[in-house]
Amino acid sequence: MFPGTHASTRPDHPAIVMAGSGAVTTYAELDKRSAAVASALYDMGLRRGDVIALLSDNAAPALEIYWAALRSGLYITAVNWHLAPEEAAYIVNDSGAQVLFASAGIGDLAADLVALTPSVRRRYAFGGSIVGHDAYAGLLDRDWPPLPAQPRGAEMLYSSGTTGRPKGIKPRLLDIQVDEPGDPIVGMLGHAFGITPGDVYLSPAPIYHTAPLKWCGGVLALGGTVVLMERFDAGAALAAIERYRVTVTQMVPTMFIRMLQLPDEARAAFDVSSLRLAVHAAAPCPPDVKDAMIAWWGPILVEYYGATEQHGTTLITTPEWQRKRGSVGRAALGVIHICDDGGVELPNGEVGTVYFERDTTPFEYHNDPAKTAESRHPQHDNWSTVGDMGYVDDEGYLFLTDRKAFMIISGGVNIYPQEIENVLALHPCVADVAVIGLPDPEMGEQVKAVVQLREGITGSEDLAQEIIDYVRQRIAHYKAPRSVDFTDELPRTPTGKLAKRLLVNRYLEVAQ
Repeated sequence: MFPGTHASTRPDHPAIVMAGSGAVTTYAELDKRSAAVASALYDMGLRRGDVIALLSDNAAPALEIYWAALRSGLYITAVNWHLAPEEAAYIVNDSGAQVLFASAGIGDLAADLVALTPSVRRRYAFGGSIVGHDAYAGLLDRDWPPLPAQPRGAEMLYSSGTTGRPKGIKPRLLDIQVDEPGDPIVGMLGHAFGITPGDVYLSPAPIYHTAPLKWCGGVLALGGTVVLMERFDAGAALAAIERYRVTVTQMVPTMFIRMLQLPDEARAAFDVSSLRLAVHAAAPCPPDVKDAMIAWWGPILVEYYGATEQHGTTLITTPEWQRKRGSVGRAALGVIHICDDGGVELPNGEVGTVYFERDTTPFEYHNDPAKTAESRHPQHDNWSTVGDMGYVDDEGYLFLTDRKAFMIISGGVNIYPQEIENVLALHPCVADVAVIGLPDPEMGEQVKAVVQLREGITGSEDLAQEIIDYVRQRIAHYKAPRSVDFTDELPRTPTGKLAKRLLVNRYLEVAQ
Protein backbone atom coordinates (compact mmCIF):
# COMPACT_ATOMS: atom_id res chain seq x y z
CA MET A 1 0.00 0.00 0.00
CA PHE A 2 1.14 3.54 -0.75
CA PRO A 3 -0.49 6.89 -1.65
CA GLY A 4 -0.88 5.90 -5.31
CA THR A 5 -3.18 3.08 -4.28
CA HIS A 6 -5.58 5.54 -2.68
CA ALA A 7 -5.15 8.19 -5.37
CA SER A 8 -6.71 5.77 -7.84
CA THR A 9 -9.83 5.24 -5.72
CA ARG A 10 -10.17 8.46 -3.67
CA PRO A 11 -8.14 11.13 -5.47
CA ASP A 12 -9.76 14.06 -3.68
CA HIS A 13 -9.51 12.59 -0.17
CA PRO A 14 -7.28 14.72 2.13
CA ALA A 15 -3.91 13.07 2.60
CA ILE A 16 -2.21 15.88 4.52
CA VAL A 17 -3.77 18.82 6.33
CA MET A 18 -1.64 21.52 7.96
CA ALA A 19 -3.20 22.05 11.37
CA GLY A 20 -2.56 25.79 11.61
CA SER A 21 -3.37 26.98 8.10
CA GLY A 22 -5.80 24.24 7.10
CA ALA A 23 -3.97 23.79 3.76
CA VAL A 24 -4.83 20.43 2.19
CA THR A 25 -2.82 18.06 0.00
CA THR A 26 -5.06 15.45 -1.59
CA TYR A 27 -4.04 11.90 -2.38
CA ALA A 28 -3.99 12.73 -6.09
CA GLU A 29 -1.60 15.62 -5.43
CA LEU A 30 0.60 13.57 -3.10
CA ASP A 31 0.84 10.76 -5.63
CA LYS A 32 1.58 13.06 -8.59
CA ARG A 33 4.20 15.13 -6.77
CA SER A 34 6.02 12.21 -5.17
CA ALA A 35 6.08 10.41 -8.54
CA ALA A 36 7.55 13.48 -10.22
CA VAL A 37 10.30 13.83 -7.62
CA ALA A 38 11.06 10.09 -7.81
CA SER A 39 11.44 10.31 -11.59
CA ALA A 40 13.60 13.43 -11.28
CA LEU A 41 15.93 11.65 -8.84
CA TYR A 42 16.16 8.71 -11.24
CA ASP A 43 17.01 11.12 -14.04
CA MET A 44 19.83 12.52 -11.87
CA GLY A 45 21.32 9.02 -11.75
CA LEU A 46 20.21 7.90 -8.29
CA ARG A 47 19.50 4.19 -8.02
CA ARG A 48 18.30 1.70 -5.41
CA GLY A 49 20.27 2.08 -2.19
CA ASP A 50 21.40 5.67 -2.80
CA VAL A 51 20.62 8.37 -0.23
CA ILE A 52 18.82 11.71 -0.19
CA ALA A 53 18.68 14.11 2.77
CA LEU A 54 15.69 16.08 4.05
CA LEU A 55 16.12 19.22 6.16
CA SER A 56 12.62 20.36 6.95
CA ASP A 57 10.32 21.77 9.55
CA ASN A 58 6.81 20.30 9.63
CA ALA A 59 5.62 21.01 6.10
CA ALA A 60 3.60 19.00 3.58
CA PRO A 61 6.33 18.86 0.87
CA ALA A 62 8.49 16.91 3.33
CA LEU A 63 6.05 14.00 3.06
CA GLU A 64 6.01 14.30 -0.74
CA ILE A 65 9.80 13.91 -0.74
CA TYR A 66 9.56 11.07 1.77
CA TRP A 67 7.27 9.13 -0.57
CA ALA A 68 9.47 9.96 -3.56
CA ALA A 69 12.31 8.10 -1.80
CA LEU A 70 10.12 5.19 -0.71
CA ARG A 71 8.75 4.63 -4.22
CA SER A 72 12.17 4.63 -5.88
CA GLY A 73 14.28 2.36 -3.66
CA LEU A 74 16.22 5.17 -2.01
CA TYR A 75 17.19 5.80 1.57
CA ILE A 76 15.96 9.09 3.04
CA THR A 77 17.83 10.74 5.91
CA ALA A 78 15.81 13.36 7.79
CA VAL A 79 18.07 15.83 9.60
CA ASN A 80 17.31 17.47 12.94
CA TRP A 81 17.04 21.18 12.13
CA HIS A 82 17.76 22.16 15.74
CA LEU A 83 21.39 21.11 15.29
CA ALA A 84 24.26 23.50 14.76
CA PRO A 85 25.50 23.68 11.14
CA GLU A 86 28.54 21.49 11.83
CA GLU A 87 26.37 18.85 13.54
CA ALA A 88 23.83 18.79 10.72
CA ALA A 89 26.63 18.66 8.15
CA TYR A 90 28.11 15.63 9.90
CA ILE A 91 24.85 13.71 9.36
CA VAL A 92 24.51 14.76 5.72
CA ASN A 93 28.13 13.86 4.97
CA ASP A 94 28.09 10.62 6.94
CA SER A 95 24.90 9.45 5.23
CA GLY A 96 26.42 9.89 1.78
CA ALA A 97 23.42 11.91 0.60
CA GLN A 98 23.70 12.99 -3.03
CA VAL A 99 20.67 15.30 -3.06
CA LEU A 100 19.37 17.54 -0.29
CA PHE A 101 15.87 19.01 0.02
CA ALA A 102 15.38 21.91 2.42
CA SER A 103 12.51 24.00 3.72
CA ALA A 104 12.78 27.77 3.48
CA GLY A 105 11.47 27.84 7.04
CA ILE A 106 14.97 26.84 8.12
CA GLY A 107 16.74 28.43 5.18
CA ASP A 108 19.62 29.91 7.19
CA LEU A 109 20.76 26.47 8.32
CA ALA A 110 20.37 25.07 4.80
CA ALA A 111 22.45 27.91 3.38
CA ASP A 112 25.17 27.28 5.96
CA LEU A 113 25.33 23.64 4.90
CA VAL A 114 26.23 24.44 1.29
CA ALA A 115 29.91 24.94 2.06
CA LEU A 116 29.98 22.18 4.70
CA THR A 117 28.52 19.38 2.55
CA PRO A 118 30.53 19.36 -0.70
CA SER A 119 29.51 15.80 -1.64
CA VAL A 120 25.87 16.86 -2.15
CA ARG A 121 25.37 17.17 -5.92
CA ARG A 122 21.98 18.92 -6.07
CA ARG A 123 20.00 21.03 -3.60
CA TYR A 124 16.34 22.04 -3.74
CA ALA A 125 14.34 24.50 -1.64
CA PHE A 126 10.59 24.45 -1.01
CA GLY A 127 8.35 27.01 0.65
CA GLY A 128 10.56 29.85 -0.59
CA SER A 129 14.07 30.42 -1.87
CA ILE A 130 17.38 29.51 -0.22
CA VAL A 131 20.83 30.67 -1.32
CA GLY A 132 22.57 27.90 -3.26
CA HIS A 133 19.39 25.87 -3.85
CA ASP A 134 17.23 25.34 -6.92
CA ALA A 135 13.44 25.64 -6.70
CA TYR A 136 11.66 22.44 -5.69
CA ALA A 137 8.64 23.60 -7.70
CA GLY A 138 10.72 23.26 -10.85
CA LEU A 139 10.83 19.49 -10.36
CA LEU A 140 7.05 19.34 -10.16
CA ASP A 141 6.43 21.38 -13.30
CA ARG A 142 8.16 19.00 -15.71
CA ASP A 143 6.41 16.07 -17.37
CA TRP A 144 8.66 13.25 -16.17
CA PRO A 145 8.37 9.73 -17.60
CA PRO A 146 7.23 7.18 -15.01
CA LEU A 147 9.85 5.05 -13.27
CA PRO A 148 10.53 1.69 -14.90
CA ALA A 149 10.12 0.06 -11.45
CA GLN A 150 9.21 1.26 -7.96
CA PRO A 151 11.28 -0.73 -5.42
CA ARG A 152 10.49 0.18 -1.85
CA GLY A 153 13.00 2.46 -0.18
CA ALA A 154 13.54 3.05 3.53
CA GLU A 155 14.44 5.59 6.17
CA MET A 156 18.06 5.83 7.28
CA LEU A 157 17.65 7.96 10.36
CA TYR A 158 20.13 9.07 12.97
CA SER A 159 19.86 8.56 16.70
CA SER A 160 19.35 11.66 18.80
CA GLY A 161 22.97 11.77 19.85
CA THR A 162 22.18 12.35 23.55
CA THR A 163 25.07 10.03 24.52
CA GLY A 164 27.55 10.98 21.79
CA ARG A 165 27.65 11.62 18.06
CA PRO A 166 24.47 10.60 16.22
CA LYS A 167 24.56 7.13 14.69
CA GLY A 168 22.97 6.36 11.34
CA ILE A 169 20.68 3.33 11.53
CA LYS A 170 20.66 1.59 8.16
CA PRO A 171 17.95 -1.07 7.74
CA ARG A 172 17.98 -3.72 5.07
CA LEU A 173 15.96 -2.70 2.02
CA LEU A 174 12.92 -4.90 1.52
CA ASP A 175 12.83 -6.89 -1.71
CA ILE A 176 9.36 -5.63 -2.64
CA GLN A 177 7.74 -2.97 -4.79
CA VAL A 178 6.25 0.05 -3.04
CA ASP A 179 2.66 -1.15 -3.52
CA GLU A 180 3.32 -4.61 -2.08
CA PRO A 181 2.79 -5.61 1.57
CA GLY A 182 5.80 -6.43 3.70
CA ASP A 183 6.73 -3.30 5.67
CA PRO A 184 6.49 -4.41 9.34
CA ILE A 185 5.68 -0.91 10.63
CA VAL A 186 2.80 -0.41 8.19
CA GLY A 187 1.61 -3.90 9.09
CA MET A 188 1.71 -3.07 12.80
CA LEU A 189 -0.22 0.16 12.30
CA GLY A 190 -2.92 -1.75 10.45
CA HIS A 191 -3.14 -4.82 12.65
CA ALA A 192 -2.09 -3.73 16.15
CA PHE A 193 -3.45 -0.18 16.06
CA GLY A 194 -6.30 -0.68 13.61
CA ILE A 195 -5.47 2.31 11.38
CA THR A 196 -7.98 2.53 8.49
CA PRO A 197 -8.72 4.96 5.63
CA GLY A 198 -11.30 6.58 7.88
CA ASP A 199 -8.80 7.66 10.54
CA VAL A 200 -7.59 11.22 11.06
CA TYR A 201 -4.13 11.22 12.66
CA LEU A 202 -2.72 14.23 14.52
CA SER A 203 1.09 14.46 14.36
CA PRO A 204 2.37 17.15 16.75
CA ALA A 205 6.08 16.24 16.89
CA PRO A 206 8.93 17.14 14.50
CA ILE A 207 8.84 14.79 11.53
CA TYR A 208 12.60 14.40 11.34
CA HIS A 209 12.19 12.05 14.31
CA THR A 210 11.59 8.35 13.66
CA ALA A 211 8.15 7.82 15.17
CA PRO A 212 6.39 10.89 13.70
CA LEU A 213 7.91 10.31 10.25
CA LYS A 214 7.12 6.60 10.10
CA TRP A 215 3.64 7.03 11.58
CA CYS A 216 2.80 9.75 9.06
CA GLY A 217 4.11 7.48 6.33
CA GLY A 218 2.19 4.50 7.66
CA VAL A 219 -1.09 6.40 7.94
CA LEU A 220 -0.67 7.59 4.34
CA ALA A 221 0.13 4.05 3.21
CA LEU A 222 -3.15 2.93 4.79
CA GLY A 223 -5.22 5.78 3.32
CA GLY A 224 -5.88 7.90 6.40
CA THR A 225 -5.51 11.66 6.80
CA VAL A 226 -2.45 13.19 8.48
CA VAL A 227 -3.07 16.45 10.34
CA LEU A 228 0.41 17.89 10.70
CA MET A 229 1.01 20.50 13.39
CA GLU A 230 3.55 23.14 12.41
CA ARG A 231 4.83 22.92 16.01
CA PHE A 232 3.47 21.60 19.28
CA ASP A 233 1.48 23.80 21.59
CA ALA A 234 -0.76 22.30 24.26
CA GLY A 235 -3.80 24.45 23.54
CA ALA A 236 -3.32 24.27 19.77
CA ALA A 237 -3.15 20.47 19.90
CA LEU A 238 -6.50 20.30 21.72
CA ALA A 239 -7.97 22.78 19.25
CA ALA A 240 -6.77 20.66 16.32
CA ILE A 241 -8.34 17.53 17.81
CA GLU A 242 -11.67 19.33 18.04
CA ARG A 243 -11.46 21.12 14.67
CA TYR A 244 -10.44 18.13 12.55
CA ARG A 245 -12.27 15.45 14.57
CA VAL A 246 -9.00 13.64 15.13
CA THR A 247 -9.38 9.93 15.86
CA VAL A 248 -5.75 8.97 16.54
CA THR A 249 -2.77 10.87 17.88
CA GLN A 250 0.73 10.06 19.03
CA MET A 251 2.44 12.12 21.69
CA VAL A 252 5.35 11.98 24.08
CA PRO A 253 4.88 12.25 27.86
CA THR A 254 6.20 15.82 27.90
CA MET A 255 3.24 16.82 25.72
CA PHE A 256 0.84 15.10 28.13
CA ILE A 257 2.39 17.06 31.00
CA ARG A 258 2.08 20.37 29.12
CA MET A 259 -1.62 19.72 28.45
CA LEU A 260 -2.25 18.66 32.04
CA GLN A 261 -0.65 21.89 33.24
CA LEU A 262 -3.29 23.95 31.41
CA PRO A 263 -5.98 25.38 33.70
CA ASP A 264 -8.96 23.06 34.17
CA GLU A 265 -11.29 25.45 32.38
CA ALA A 266 -8.95 25.61 29.37
CA ARG A 267 -8.82 21.83 29.05
CA ALA A 268 -12.57 21.52 29.47
CA ALA A 269 -13.20 24.01 26.66
CA PHE A 270 -12.16 21.51 23.96
CA ASP A 271 -14.14 18.55 22.65
CA VAL A 272 -11.80 15.56 22.36
CA SER A 273 -14.54 12.93 22.13
CA SER A 274 -13.54 12.00 18.56
CA LEU A 275 -10.34 10.36 19.85
CA ARG A 276 -10.38 6.57 19.86
CA LEU A 277 -6.63 6.02 20.31
CA ALA A 278 -3.84 8.02 21.94
CA VAL A 279 -0.45 6.44 21.44
CA HIS A 280 2.59 7.46 23.44
CA ALA A 281 6.24 6.49 23.19
CA ALA A 282 9.77 7.92 22.85
CA ALA A 283 10.28 8.46 26.60
CA PRO A 284 9.05 6.83 29.83
CA CYS A 285 5.68 8.14 30.99
CA PRO A 286 5.43 8.78 34.73
CA PRO A 287 2.57 6.64 36.09
CA ASP A 288 0.83 9.58 37.75
CA VAL A 289 0.84 11.45 34.44
CA LYS A 290 -0.64 8.45 32.68
CA ASP A 291 -3.32 8.10 35.35
CA ALA A 292 -4.30 11.74 34.84
CA MET A 293 -4.51 11.31 31.05
CA ILE A 294 -6.66 8.18 31.39
CA ALA A 295 -8.97 10.03 33.77
CA TRP A 296 -9.30 12.82 31.18
CA TRP A 297 -9.36 10.98 27.84
CA GLY A 298 -10.57 7.58 28.95
CA PRO A 299 -9.01 4.11 28.51
CA ILE A 300 -7.71 4.87 25.00
CA LEU A 301 -4.00 5.16 25.74
CA VAL A 302 -1.68 2.63 24.14
CA GLU A 303 2.02 2.72 24.90
CA TYR A 304 4.75 1.21 22.81
CA TYR A 305 8.45 0.85 23.40
CA GLY A 306 10.95 0.72 20.58
CA ALA A 307 13.88 2.62 19.13
CA THR A 308 15.09 4.22 15.92
CA GLU A 309 16.96 0.96 15.36
CA GLN A 310 13.59 -0.86 15.01
CA HIS A 311 15.15 -3.88 16.67
CA GLY A 312 11.93 -4.77 18.47
CA THR A 313 8.70 -3.36 19.86
CA THR A 314 6.41 -3.87 22.82
CA LEU A 315 2.79 -2.73 23.22
CA ILE A 316 0.46 -2.26 26.17
CA THR A 317 -3.16 -1.10 26.27
CA THR A 318 -4.77 0.93 29.05
CA PRO A 319 -6.52 -2.06 30.73
CA GLU A 320 -3.27 -4.04 30.61
CA TRP A 321 -1.30 -1.14 32.04
CA GLN A 322 -3.74 -0.66 34.88
CA ARG A 323 -3.12 -4.31 35.78
CA LYS A 324 0.64 -4.08 35.10
CA ARG A 325 1.29 -0.53 36.23
CA GLY A 326 4.60 0.79 34.93
CA SER A 327 5.10 -1.85 32.24
CA VAL A 328 5.73 -1.00 28.58
CA GLY A 329 3.97 -4.19 27.50
CA ARG A 330 4.68 -7.49 25.80
CA ALA A 331 6.61 -8.07 22.61
CA ALA A 332 4.77 -7.18 19.41
CA LEU A 333 7.85 -7.36 17.17
CA GLY A 334 10.70 -9.69 18.14
CA VAL A 335 11.31 -11.88 21.20
CA ILE A 336 12.56 -10.31 24.45
CA HIS A 337 15.64 -11.62 26.27
CA ILE A 338 17.06 -10.13 29.49
CA CYS A 339 20.78 -10.79 29.89
CA ASP A 340 23.60 -9.97 32.30
CA ASP A 341 26.83 -8.27 31.27
CA GLY A 342 28.25 -11.57 30.05
CA GLY A 343 25.23 -12.33 27.87
CA VAL A 344 23.75 -14.98 30.17
CA GLU A 345 19.96 -14.93 30.08
CA LEU A 346 18.44 -13.98 33.44
CA PRO A 347 15.34 -15.38 35.14
CA ASN A 348 12.07 -13.44 35.18
CA GLY A 349 12.14 -10.53 37.61
CA GLU A 350 15.89 -9.86 37.42
CA VAL A 351 17.17 -6.62 35.89
CA GLY A 352 19.53 -6.83 32.92
CA THR A 353 20.15 -5.59 29.40
CA VAL A 354 17.10 -5.79 27.11
CA TYR A 355 17.71 -7.70 23.86
CA PHE A 356 15.27 -8.41 21.05
CA GLU A 357 15.58 -11.49 18.89
CA ARG A 358 14.52 -11.06 15.27
CA ASP A 359 14.28 -13.53 12.37
CA THR A 360 15.70 -10.99 9.94
CA THR A 361 19.17 -9.47 9.95
CA PRO A 362 19.28 -6.69 12.58
CA PHE A 363 20.07 -3.08 11.80
CA GLU A 364 23.55 -1.76 11.16
CA TYR A 365 25.08 1.49 12.34
CA HIS A 366 26.17 3.21 9.14
CA ASN A 367 29.95 3.50 8.82
CA ASP A 368 30.46 2.15 12.33
CA PRO A 369 31.04 -1.63 12.50
CA ALA A 370 32.35 -1.36 16.07
CA LYS A 371 29.09 0.13 17.35
CA THR A 372 27.16 -2.42 15.33
CA ALA A 373 29.13 -5.19 17.04
CA GLU A 374 28.49 -3.63 20.48
CA SER A 375 24.74 -3.82 19.85
CA ARG A 376 24.83 -7.59 19.27
CA HIS A 377 24.57 -10.36 21.85
CA PRO A 378 27.91 -12.17 22.40
CA GLN A 379 26.50 -15.51 21.19
CA HIS A 380 23.48 -14.61 19.07
CA ASP A 381 24.01 -12.22 16.16
CA ASN A 382 20.25 -11.80 15.62
CA TRP A 383 19.78 -10.57 19.21
CA SER A 384 20.35 -6.80 19.48
CA THR A 385 20.11 -4.09 22.12
CA VAL A 386 20.18 -0.31 22.35
CA GLY A 387 21.44 -0.40 25.94
CA ASP A 388 18.18 -0.21 27.87
CA MET A 389 17.85 -2.01 31.21
CA GLY A 390 14.77 -3.81 32.47
CA TYR A 391 13.13 -7.04 33.54
CA VAL A 392 10.31 -9.28 32.37
CA ASP A 393 7.64 -10.69 34.69
CA ASP A 394 6.12 -14.16 34.58
CA GLU A 395 3.54 -13.08 31.99
CA GLY A 396 6.08 -11.63 29.59
CA TYR A 397 5.52 -7.94 30.43
CA LEU A 398 8.60 -5.76 30.13
CA PHE A 399 9.42 -3.20 32.80
CA LEU A 400 12.19 -0.73 31.93
CA THR A 401 14.42 0.58 34.66
CA ASP A 402 16.74 2.97 32.83
CA ARG A 403 19.44 3.33 30.25
CA LYS A 404 22.49 1.39 31.36
CA ALA A 405 24.63 4.47 30.85
CA PHE A 406 22.65 6.47 33.44
CA MET A 407 22.20 3.89 36.19
CA ILE A 408 23.54 5.30 39.47
CA ILE A 409 25.62 3.04 41.72
CA SER A 410 25.72 4.50 45.22
CA GLY A 411 27.30 2.49 48.01
CA GLY A 412 27.22 -0.57 45.76
CA VAL A 413 23.44 -0.29 45.25
CA ASN A 414 21.85 0.24 41.82
CA ILE A 415 19.53 3.26 41.64
CA TYR A 416 17.45 3.95 38.53
CA PRO A 417 16.91 7.69 37.89
CA GLN A 418 13.66 7.11 36.04
CA GLU A 419 11.97 5.87 39.21
CA ILE A 420 12.77 9.13 41.00
CA GLU A 421 11.85 11.26 37.99
CA ASN A 422 8.47 9.51 37.87
CA VAL A 423 7.80 10.44 41.50
CA LEU A 424 8.58 14.12 40.92
CA ALA A 425 6.82 14.53 37.56
CA LEU A 426 3.57 15.77 39.10
CA HIS A 427 4.96 17.59 42.14
CA PRO A 428 2.95 20.83 42.21
CA CYS A 429 6.08 22.98 41.84
CA VAL A 430 7.93 20.91 39.23
CA ALA A 431 7.67 21.63 35.50
CA ASP A 432 10.45 19.23 34.49
CA VAL A 433 13.08 17.15 36.27
CA ALA A 434 16.22 15.16 35.60
CA VAL A 435 17.94 12.87 38.09
CA ILE A 436 21.63 12.17 37.59
CA GLY A 437 24.50 10.52 39.42
CA LEU A 438 27.61 12.53 40.25
CA PRO A 439 30.93 11.38 41.73
CA ASP A 440 30.99 11.02 45.50
CA PRO A 441 34.23 10.24 47.42
CA GLU A 442 32.47 8.05 49.97
CA MET A 443 29.54 6.43 48.11
CA GLY A 444 30.96 6.31 44.60
CA GLU A 445 28.04 8.30 43.23
CA GLN A 446 25.36 10.47 44.78
CA VAL A 447 21.88 11.25 43.51
CA LYS A 448 21.16 14.79 42.35
CA ALA A 449 17.83 16.15 41.09
CA VAL A 450 17.95 19.05 38.65
CA VAL A 451 14.55 20.75 38.63
CA GLN A 452 12.87 23.21 36.30
CA LEU A 453 10.17 24.93 38.34
CA ARG A 454 6.74 25.95 37.15
CA GLU A 455 6.23 29.55 36.15
CA GLY A 456 5.99 31.93 39.09
CA ILE A 457 7.79 29.64 41.57
CA THR A 458 11.23 30.51 42.92
CA GLY A 459 13.79 27.97 44.06
CA SER A 460 15.00 28.00 47.66
CA GLU A 461 16.70 25.77 50.22
CA ASP A 462 13.34 25.09 51.82
CA LEU A 463 11.82 24.02 48.49
CA ALA A 464 14.82 21.80 47.78
CA GLN A 465 14.32 20.04 51.11
CA GLU A 466 10.59 19.74 50.44
CA ILE A 467 11.37 17.99 47.15
CA ILE A 468 13.77 15.57 48.86
CA ASP A 469 11.18 14.81 51.54
CA TYR A 470 8.51 14.34 48.88
CA VAL A 471 10.58 11.56 47.32
CA ARG A 472 11.39 9.96 50.71
CA GLN A 473 7.69 9.74 51.49
CA ARG A 474 7.05 7.72 48.34
CA ILE A 475 10.06 5.46 47.71
CA ALA A 476 13.03 4.12 49.67
CA HIS A 477 15.09 6.81 51.41
CA TYR A 478 18.37 5.71 49.82
CA LYS A 479 16.94 6.54 46.39
CA ALA A 480 16.05 10.13 47.32
CA PRO A 481 18.24 12.95 46.00
CA ARG A 482 21.05 14.09 48.26
CA SER A 483 20.74 17.54 46.72
CA VAL A 484 18.49 19.57 44.41
CA ASP A 485 19.52 22.22 41.93
CA PHE A 486 17.15 24.56 40.12
CA THR A 487 17.53 25.51 36.45
CA ASP A 488 15.64 27.68 33.98
CA GLU A 489 15.37 24.88 31.42
CA LEU A 490 16.46 21.26 31.05
CA PRO A 491 18.09 20.08 27.83
CA ARG A 492 15.45 18.09 25.98
CA THR A 493 15.31 17.19 22.32
CA PRO A 494 12.26 18.53 20.43
CA THR A 495 10.82 15.00 20.58
CA GLY A 496 10.81 15.03 24.38
CA LYS A 497 13.90 12.97 25.13
CA LEU A 498 16.02 14.24 27.98
CA ALA A 499 19.58 14.94 26.79
CA LYS A 500 20.93 13.68 30.09
CA ARG A 501 24.51 13.26 28.90
CA LEU A 502 24.71 17.01 28.20
CA LEU A 503 23.51 17.71 31.73
CA VAL A 504 25.96 15.29 33.34
CA ASN A 505 28.83 16.73 31.33
CA ARG A 506 28.01 20.25 32.52
CA TYR A 507 28.44 19.17 36.14
CA LEU A 508 31.58 17.18 35.44
CA GLU A 509 33.18 20.13 33.65
CA VAL A 510 32.47 22.42 36.63
CA ALA A 511 33.95 19.84 39.02
CA GLN A 512 37.25 19.65 37.12
